Amino acid sequence: MYYCHRRRWIAVAVIFAVNIAVILFAQDVMAASYKRGSTGSVVTQIQRKLSAWGYYDGAIDGVYGSRTEAAVTYFQQKNGLTVDGKAGAQTLSAMGISTAGLVESSTAGDVALLARLISAEARGESYEGQVAVGAVVMNSIAHPSFPNTLAGVIYQKGAFSCLDDGQFDQPVASSAYQAARDAMNGYDPTGGAIYYFNPVTATSKWIWSRPLLVTIGSHRFCA
Repeated sequence: MYYCHRRRWIAVAVIFAVNIAVILFAQDVMAASYKRGSTGSVVTQIQRKLSAWGYYDGAIDGVYGSRTEAAVTYFQQKNGLTVDGKAGAQTLSAMGISTAGLVESSTAGDVALLARLISAEARGESYEGQVAVGAVVMNSIAHPSFPNTLAGVIYQKGAFSCLDDGQFDQPVASSAYQAARDAMNGYDPTGGAIYYFNPVTATSKWIWSRPLLVTIGSHRFCA
């Protein structure tokens, strides 16, 4: 009898825990806020809406970059919303976008985000050189010294100069998409590099101190 009661209480506890998890997940979805670094189908919807209304003239690529952020800010200013550049519940509602019950795959958005970085950082490099830049990002995600998400690594302050000099917002080279997919699938011509730099333009003594793994095109890839 004790054994039966114990099993019954365990079952009740498991059901309770599952219900709590579902409720918390639903609340998280409803409270979703899209901001710089976000990717996916909702970001694509935001871009399409803002483009149709004349707020946004960038690429419809599902990547919430600086131009999308600026367009959201402008939309908020014009519509009496809280101006923060983030597409939270209030802003999404004003756009007519609902995220209730939404569960989306971020794969396509991640490919687009990584492709944008590769294009900005390795435009003009060989295909291997483009994949190498993507591989550094993927290696960084797995390394304890860096954020553990693609957007976290790319948007980490001071990590990539292309986010500050305007290159990140330029049109994406078509080859960068395949390079991004290959890097995300594990192709790594760098042999595990977590840093790279152009020796012609680099001025940091610290980056020169990193152990060299390989040179590909105009970039040195380091551990």
